Amino acid sequence: MIDGTLDTPVDWIPGLRDIRLKDLPSFIRVLSTDDIMFDFLGSQARNCLTSSAIIFNTFQELDQEVLDSISVIFPNIYTIGPLFMLHRHLPVESQVNAMSTSLWKEDSTCITWLDKREPNSVVYVNYGSITTMTEDNLKEFAWGLANSNHSFVWIVRPDVVMGSNSAKVLSEEFFEEIKDRGLLVNWCSQKNVLEHSSVGVFLTHCGWNSTIETICAGVPVICWPFFADQQTNCHFACKTLGIGVEISPDVKREEVSMLVKEMMEGEKGKKIKEKSLYWKKKAFETTDIKGDSYNNFDKLIRESLHYDG
Repeated sequence: MIDGTLDTPVDWIPGLRDIRLKDLPSFIRVLSTDDIMFDFLGSQARNCLTSSAIIFNTFQELDQEVLDSISVIFPNIYTIGPLFMLHRHLPVESQVNAMSTSLWKEDSTCITWLDKREPNSVVYVNYGSITTMTEDNLKEFAWGLANSNHSFVWIVRPDVVMGSNSAKVLSEEFFEEIKDRGLLVNWCSQKNVLEHSSVGVFLTHCGWNSTIETICAGVPVICWPFFADQQTNCHFACKTLGIGVEISPDVKREEVSMLVKEMMEGEKGKKIKEKSLYWKKKAFETTDIKGDSYNNFDKLIRESLHYDG
């Protein structure tokens, strides 16, 4: 909508402050109640209230207000996140540590490339496994990154452009411009990239997995949400946690370049980085031995197995 309707404040959802219609999940912002996803998500929310417990991949301090509001109507909640951070307590040889949830074949060359870069000098760009965009969007992102004069690793899936092969959209002129400071690959181990010391900021679609992973790595975000819960996660990251900034939906290269420079060089970027490191510390503490999420996970397993020992 271009009439400003989506900027309407929403002040009636418990636990959510300073939120607008545009910040709600896209499946909820429908013009008719006769909508498949709207009906499905509504039924699943109601079904949760009939379960014996609800498990969240988050931690108490991160979502305090929302969790407090939910617990009023459903007290049996387990916050066990960030779940992947609990892996560090497993034996190195554990089969769980060898598992991968990646939907694409990972290219490890980006880690070797990052090893040659200075700390906090690289922009990491990844729109997730299903987000798509137009050819114009891709070109604007490309030239925005190129014009920022910062190094970047860009994950460009072959199907990221709607109806086209993304590799054929970008010009030789672009590749010539970024040949010494840009790397494009189809996929990577995102956790390993975010944890690399050379990565300074993450340009993301704001899926929850990406959001929680960047929180754990202490990496600030530039947000370009696409659909589903991504708009809500973007609002959460930028307004509640203070770890990011948002790009306009109609992306332009000038804005991309400006935000990259601001986050990598500016005073605002430094303050956001401090906030990101604060939340990284909190994520580590809650999943450490005897931390809240650690204890909740232990309690969940014991109760699920009816173990009283």
